Amino acid sequence: MKNDCKSCSLKSRAASKLSDEEFEILSLNCAQVKFRKGDQLIKQGSFSSNVAYLRRGLAKIHIEGPYHEQIVRIVRAPGYLGLPTTFGDKINQYSVTVIEEAEVCFIEIDAFRALLKSNHEFSYEIMLELCRNELEAFNRCANRTQKQIRGKIADVLLEFSDVIYNSSSFTLPITQEDLGDLVDSSRESISRVLTEFDKDGIIKLVGKKIEICNRKSLQLISANG
Repeated sequence: MKNDCKSCSLKSRAASKLSDEEFEILSLNCAQVKFRKGDQLIKQGSFSSNVAYLRRGLAKIHIEGPYHEQIVRIVRAPGYLGLPTTFGDKINQYSVTVIEEAEVCFIEIDAFRALLKSNHEFSYEIMLELCRNELEAFNRCANRTQKQIRGKIADVLLEFSDVIYNSSSFTLPITQEDLGDLVDSSRESISRVLTEFDKDGIIKLVGKKIEICNRKSLQLISANG
């Protein structure tokens, strides 16, 4: 069945700037695929021929370092993945793995580049997304290097609550080991701080289910690092 990108209710802000003819090009060069938790969308070091657009679901961006894996960030749909490869070389510089069931549109990279050249508004929106991602990366880097472990975990819990799930109650989609890779800490330290938050009445922790009970205290811990 042919894709109809123009009528897609989950199309990006950038795609909404395309003309009818450009939507036709996009539709002809786009394939929609469903993925399960644990499936890898992009593999670091592999040759890339597509731009990935996460329509639904949740994924983690991670990089293999010299000593261990580093989770760069958690990505919630909708949003593009692999954009730096579009403007740079064709080698993926990081991996992307699904952490909740996902739907992804793979767009042929040459067709995507042609749209960037032909439509300035489309290009502008893509550049804005790249800039937002870069600023977010800078903020995360500062938090990782300057905050203590309690502040880092408070940041992550607030992000899951406010940005990803928009709820005070949620189930962690990643393991405590992954949380450690996200905030540069050990699994044991993650477990200890979560237990402390639970005992202090800041959160209610049952397995991987978390309920934020005292948001103000969690915000203070986040702010003070």
